[in-house]
Amino acid sequence: MADPYLIPRRLDDPELIGLWTIDEFAGMMAPFTWGILAQHILVGIMMAAGAWFALRKAKAGRASSWVAHAAYWYLPEGCLGLKATPPSHCRLLAG
Repeated sequence: MADPYLIPRRLDDPELIGLWTIDEFAGMMAPFTWGILAQHILVGIMMAAGAWFALRKAKAGRASSWVAHAAYWYLPEGCLGLKATPPSHCRLLAG
């Protein structure tokens, strides 16, 4: 007797644009767009490939949100448009 319930195997896969995840695609498009605008298309393509390779290595074995978390902690304040976290002494007031 066949099981009446179907359990998806790929429920937690990240969303893809072509062959790349969204963050890899954005990381490739930024240098490629710069290369087109600066009229250095080959340099832009090489930088896009390097950015893709670097992001792929940075995310190896980790969740795809790891890059966003690292950007929040290591980039300057206001770079991502995120509000600063409250100080530790106000943590009880926040929630």
